[in-house]
Amino acid sequence: MKIGRNDPCPCGSGLKYKKCCMQAQQQSQENLKELYYKRYKIQLKEEEDIQGIRRAGDLVVQTLDMVQEVIRPGVSTEYINGLVHDFTVQNGAVPAPLGYNGFPKSVCISVNEVICHGIPGEYELREGDIVNVDVTSRLQGYYADASRTFKVGEIGEDASRIVDVAYHSLMQGLDQVRPGNTVGDIGWAIQRFAEKEGCSVVREMVGHGVGFEFHEPPQVPHFGKKGNGIILVPGMVFTVEPMINLGGRELRVLEDNWTAVTRDGSLSAQFEKTVAVRTNGCEVLTPW
Repeated sequence: MKIGRNDPCPCGSGLKYKKCCMQAQQQSQENLKELYYKRYKIQLKEEEDIQGIRRAGDLVVQTLDMVQEVIRPGVSTEYINGLVHDFTVQNGAVPAPLGYNGFPKSVCISVNEVICHGIPGEYELREGDIVNVDVTSRLQGYYADASRTFKVGEIGEDASRIVDVAYHSLMQGLDQVRPGNTVGDIGWAIQRFAEKEGCSVVREMVGHGVGFEFHEPPQVPHFGKKGNGIILVPGMVFTVEPMINLGGRELRVLEDNWTAVTRDGSLSAQFEKTVAVRTNGCEVLTPW
């Protein structure tokens, strides 16, 4: 959708586009950095920063590949947590979730109806489970974040379907990451695809800026309207991580104040990548 000079700016400022974000697109990258930080608290990354995030992303991908090799019935989520922790530390990095706002483990592991922020523990994976493993590492001062949903042995038709829809929802979102598009374009593409497939998109949990910190502006909802929100410009680095439910989108948080589960008990799946907006489109910094 083309935005006219006199149309309302899609960022929601209330100003005309020509008086608002159109100016951002016409500024030099240095001016953009100042403008985006002043207006949105978004820290645009230089090439050196993107290289650092990419190195952290390579470690995250290696960690997820290692996890894939041990996923099988009988393996406890605590055992996976230990592997992730040790592998991260041995490679000179820090597992970012550990201690973050009081989170007690080094990785989030979410099984079946758990949407996100599952705390590893005694639970042993069972044949037919689906399990999301969400890894964030800080390496040499830079953060990268990615997750995958794994299949435990032979899984059922419903489980296979939600994993497939979640994966393709992510890919639909990534197709919208390029300069001149908006944050709303990403959510619009994800929501349109997932709901067309008869699934729902979790609203409470969103993607986020990443790189200098674990969580930075902007928030990246996985639902929305095409053309709405902040305009994407080169140097933005953020995650796209749609959480897709087989049933309703509503959730509840367990007594541990972390574990979010589907309210109706339906299956949920998620895939996540860290991406950078480049002058020619999108670069995935966690290319699992």
